[in-house]
Amino acid sequence: MNGLKRQWRPSAVGLAAVLILSSAAVAQNLPLTERIQQCGGCHGEDGNSQIEKVPSLAGQPEFFTINQLVLMREGVRRIEAMMPFVNDLKDEDILALAKHFASLPPKRSEEAVDPALVNRGAEIAEARRCASCHLPSLAGQEQMPRLAKQRIDYMIYALKSYLTDSRTGADTAMTAAILGASDADIAALAHYAASR
Repeated sequence: MNGLKRQWRPSAVGLAAVLILSSAAVAQNLPLTERIQQCGGCHGEDGNSQIEKVPSLAGQPEFFTINQLVLMREGVRRIEAMMPFVNDLKDEDILALAKHFASLPPKRSEEAVDPALVNRGAEIAEARRCASCHLPSLAGQEQMPRLAKQRIDYMIYALKSYLTDSRTGADTAMTAAILGASDADIAALAHYAASR
């Protein structure tokens, strides 16, 4: 990652977000503790999100988080809300953030988990071989994210974005893995992942 060049051209929305945020939010060379606090504003102080469609970062494999932050910083994975926070990240910031969030214990959100959907999701996950990449525990590994205890609403949102191929910077293997899934299948997979 060292020496990666990036050309950031702010969109109107991205530029507006930068102007709205306090100068501390976009200042370069923030201490790690302040970076972590920024992340915690949306992803949860302990890395476990309580905000709809915002993923939990606690317990994510280090390499997964490194990969995602680099993709965002370089503009390959564009998430407008994230741009002000990632555009000035240095490689050492990314490594430290990934290590921090990997060390935090994942917790289930307060969303209700439907046991019938969990059972159906387990069958679908087995048929689609989710464990071959995400491990039987769904804890993730390397660049594969932890799905266990992830927010249900976020999982549904993410899986649908793979299905519609609308997720920028996504691994096409995941698009292939979810191909043909119905909304009911996706809901079942999300409940199953949340229950693990």
